[in-house]
This record gives sequence, C-alpha cells and structure tokens, in this order.
Amino acid sequence: MRSAASSNSIPLAEKIRPYRIEDFVGQQHLLGKNKLLWKLMEQEYIPSLLLWGPPGTGKTTLARILARTSGSDFIFFSAVLGGLKEIRQIVAEAQQKKGQARTILFVDEIHRFNKTQQDAFLPHVENGLLTLIGATTENPSFHVIAPLLSRCRVLTLQPLSHEDLDKIVERAISDAKKGLGELNLLIDKEARKHLINMADGDARNLLNSLEISASLADKTNDNKKLITLAIVEQAFQRDSLKYDADGEEHYNLISALHKSLRDSDPDGSLYWLCRMLKAGEEPLYIARRLIRFASEDIGNADPQALILAIKGRDSYHTLGSPEGELALAQTVIYLATAPKSNAVYKAYNKVMDDIKRTGSLGVPLHIRNAPTRLMKDLGYGKDYKYAHDDPTGLVEQNHLPPELEKTIYYQPTNRGHEAIINDRLTQWRKILKDRAKRKMKNKG
Repeated sequence: MRSAASSNSIPLAEKIRPYRIEDFVGQQHLLGKNKLLWKLMEQEYIPSLLLWGPPGTGKTTLARILARTSGSDFIFFSAVLGGLKEIRQIVAEAQQKKGQARTILFVDEIHRFNKTQQDAFLPHVENGLLTLIGATTENPSFHVIAPLLSRCRVLTLQPLSHEDLDKIVERAISDAKKGLGELNLLIDKEARKHLINMADGDARNLLNSLEISASLADKTNDNKKLITLAIVEQAFQRDSLKYDADGEEHYNLISALHKSLRDSDPDGSLYWLCRMLKAGEEPLYIARRLIRFASEDIGNADPQALILAIKGRDSYHTLGSPEGELALAQTVIYLATAPKSNAVYKAYNKVMDDIKRTGSLGVPLHIRNAPTRLMKDLGYGKDYKYAHDDPTGLVEQNHLPPELEKTIYYQPTNRGHEAIINDRLTQWRKILKDRAKRKMKNKG
C-alpha cells in the first residue's frame, strides 16, 4: 500500500519523463540528424551548456539524457533552494570522483544565481572538474556573468508545437506502465484540441491538465473514461471557443486584432481581444504581441505606447485572471487610438539589410575610445568633436562607417510625436548644412 500511495503521489509529468533520446519529443533543430546535440551525443562529448527556453520544453529532461548518454554522473541543483554551502559540497564530491567519472552539474533556474554564487563554480567549470548545464527561462545575456557565459554554449529551446504536444498526449493515455493507459481513457476531438491549445507549448502544463481531466472523467457504459471539452475546460478553469486543429483560427484571431489596431479601430480591436481571451488564448501571449505592435506600428509617433504595453503585461502578470485582463483591454484601446508610424520598423530592417550586405565594417577612428597610449598613437579618438562644447549642441562628424556615410535610415512621419522629431531633425540638418556652406565659403 505504501508503494502504491507513493506512486500515486508522483505527478504524471514526472512519471512519463523520457529516459532515452528516442522518446524525447520536440527540439528537432537541436536533436535532428546531424544537428548539434545529435553530433555531440554520437561522440559522447558534452560541453558546458545553457539551455534557454520557456517552461515545459524539456530542459531538465534533456540534461538528464545528455548525462546518461555520455556516461556522466548527474547532479541536480536548484538555484532557488541551494547556496554556496551546497556548491562546495558538490565540488568536493566531484574531486573525489575525478578520473573515474565526469560530473555534470545541472543548475535549474540558473538566472536566480547571484554573481557570488556563479563565481563559486566558475573555476571548476574552467578546469573541467564540472560540466555545467544550466536551465533558464530568462535571457542568459542578462543573468549569467560574462566569464561563465563565454565558457558555455547557449542552446535555445522552442515551445512545443501542437504536433509535439499531440504525441505526448497519445503516449500519456496509451502507456499503461508509466502513464494513464490502465484507465482506458478516451478524449473527444474538441477536448483534445483545447487541451493542446491551452498548454501553449508547455508539456508540463499539458500533462498536469490531462491528469486532472482524467480524474474528473466519468466512466462510460463500456467501462472506459471519457474526457470531454467541458471536463478540460474545468481542469483549466477556462471555457473555450473553437480553434482549428492546425491552429489556423489562432492565427486568424491574432491577425484580426493586429490589423484592427493598425487601422486605429478601438471597437474591432477590443472585440478580437475578448474573442481570444474567451477562446482560452494565453493572455501573456497576447501581451507580448501588443508590445511588439507598439514598436512596429506606433514607434515614436507615441513613445508612451511601448511603455503602456509593457505595463499592461506587468499588470496582468501581477493580477492574473480575470482582474489582469482589464489592463490588457486598456492597453488595446490605447494602442488602437494612438497615432501610427512604422518608421522605426522600416529603419531597423534597412540597417539590418545593410549589415548583411556589407558585413563587419570598422568603427571610424574619430569615435573610438583611446584608453591606452598605443591606441592614441594609432589615431583612435583623433579629431573627435564633443557636442556639448558647441552652443547648439550640434557637431559635424560622421558616425557611420565610411562605406555608409550620409545614409539616412530613420525617416519619421508627420504623425503624432514623430512630427516633432521630424521638425527637429530637419532643423538640425539645416543648421549643419548652413555651417558647412559657411566653412566652404570662408575657405574659398
């Protein structure tokens, strides 16, 4: 009885966690044949890695499989619960096993480690005593110290596709040993679609909700348990409007919201927002799209739009549903009624095209810093003009590589705040042009 109780207390997501790479679902951009991890596992060589991706995409599972494939000892360490004392103990144990087996230290939520904690195991990663695999949902560039970041290969994991999640559902309901197979589960088509849609690319979220749905399902006449749409909605505590199986309706609705916002229609924008929320769309996904919209379609026509979009996301994150959804509605109406400009979006794309075309052009010498005597002798910083020394705050000097000199990327519109920016840039360029003419005249 004790064994059964213990087994029942283990979440489904843990019970069916894959132990072989053949059973791992998703991340084919890393694990497909001849891809990076496929090659590393084939060679049984695992370097220090940082696995960056959303929750439920397989970071922990993948780390365990990599350790097993390479014949290494695997140590799980939580950056939330552990500290320097535990790190020292792990290092001591690894030193005792040195020469016998490699030690892979898996640090979950490594972004929660402070600088001192990261510094503590840096030398042991450097000398090869520990192979570090860190998992994070946050951008490592902002949360991992530069020396440690430079010694790790950053791998980006993607949210699982609907097809990936469907495979996981099928395995969970058919596996009688580790999954729910012994329950003789049936899931109707709409319930399965909603389960996958609501999981939002997160396998753990999917399996937790499937497990709850299975516990709520009633037995049919032929002694099977049927999971219906109503049961899945109850498990998620959200009802559903129908989305297409291939996700087309999902994209139709976000497209309708985006275009209503771009066309400055607050009523249409609010309607499509509410349709998405009612259909069970993840609110934080919508919030991220609104932030993107604020930069792409409003830009500097209303610089407050981006700030409000971020505040709307943060408000939802703080309040949750249903209270936080009102903040998203406020954000949508503000964005719809703001002046529009895609000048920033166009300028960004033009710059990126030029960089792709011209490569790594050198920084002009006059705007380079010269902290050493050698750099000064080489001309770094020579003839640099300090703008604050000029009464107008304007100086005549090029800030682009010579190959791109005088290129204008940002062309503001005459809408909203960009009209002010446009007038300002026009005035500045006139001042510099007149000054150049006077200088040429004096030389003549």
